[in-house]
Amino acid sequence: MFSIDLGNGAEMVLRDRSTDFAVHKLINANLDHLREWEPWAHSDQTILSVAGFGTYLLNQWVKGEAVPCIIRQDGQVAGATTARINLYEKSATIGYWLGEEFEGRGLVTRAVSALLDTLFKEYDIARAIIETSVMNKRSRAVAERLGFTHEGTLRGAQAYPGERRDLVVYGLLSEEWLSRSGG
Repeated sequence: MFSIDLGNGAEMVLRDRSTDFAVHKLINANLDHLREWEPWAHSDQTILSVAGFGTYLLNQWVKGEAVPCIIRQDGQVAGATTARINLYEKSATIGYWLGEEFEGRGLVTRAVSALLDTLFKEYDIARAIIETSVMNKRSRAVAERLGFTHEGTLRGAQAYPGERRDLVVYGLLSEEWLSRSGG
């Protein structure tokens, strides 16, 4: 297990079975907020489904195909960030979400920055990707703040109940990140 200090009482830790109940509680307390941006939030979020997905991610982590993390603020689960790794392509797609009360503190930017350091330095990833709804300004701002390049828009790529939304794709190469971060 690892823990990365994100400053100001925040940390990023590996998502494991001990986090299932707190993640479940946070998701369900924020369902209306999460459903605006997360297609997965439209399905039932039972403790079994949350724990099952957590177990799936841990199995992916063991195989080197994911880095599932929890973001904590002052010991309380605030959200999550996960990198899903394509070993063949040496690329990782990063996703993240926060409980509404934790937004506006820079938690996601700091967590994704730490995740990028981990991916590029320890996993030998060549490319990181962030995909988000064209309309999700906060998520897009995270990618732009971290130096990702807007690479394109996938029309109708996200399925929401009763509609399809355009998905914007951002990319960042290892050498771009390492030259900026002094890596």
